[in-house]
Amino acid sequence: MSAHHAHVGHSHGVSAVVASSAGASDAGGAQLIRQRVISQLLELGIIVHSVIIGMSLGASQSTSTIRPLVVALTFHQFFEGIGLGGCIVQAKFRLKSVLLMALFFSLTTPVGVVIGIGISSVYDENSPNTLIIQGILSAAAAGILNYMALVDLLAEDFMNPRVQGNGRLQVIVNLSLLLGTGLMSMLAIWA
Repeated sequence: MSAHHAHVGHSHGVSAVVASSAGASDAGGAQLIRQRVISQLLELGIIVHSVIIGMSLGASQSTSTIRPLVVALTFHQFFEGIGLGGCIVQAKFRLKSVLLMALFFSLTTPVGVVIGIGISSVYDENSPNTLIIQGILSAAAAGILNYMALVDLLAEDFMNPRVQGNGRLQVIVNLSLLLGTGLMSMLAIWA
């Protein structure tokens, strides 16, 4: 057992849990709770972010703004859905919770669009108050999503003993991260 993994109460995911035969069920229960909290926080960040994007789309008046937003939103939601779905599967929620989380994920952008359409007559995207509110909500969502990605998702993958023990796999994991970052950055051109 490495010194890093020996810290009491300190772990970075499923691969980092080192349990003795006596404490295996306790470690498994703690890991399951951790996965559930990760899933719920990730969903919270995605929900806030999706409502903001939906409101921007609903309030947009120009087709030159709407088309690129729809393209970016489609890819963005697809990849967020894959990531969130993977977290939900690892968290082993009951079916009712899975359906509820899927419902929230599916409805937040359309709800944001409806809100955007509803406020479009009084909505001034360049007013100081609008910019402040959007900035605060976007910063909160970005902070949650960045934290989740870096601390809970990527760190677990990179610290996996299988990855750590295989130089070729480390290269593949790093190249995949760079490719994903590049593709998401390309999407930002249209958003």
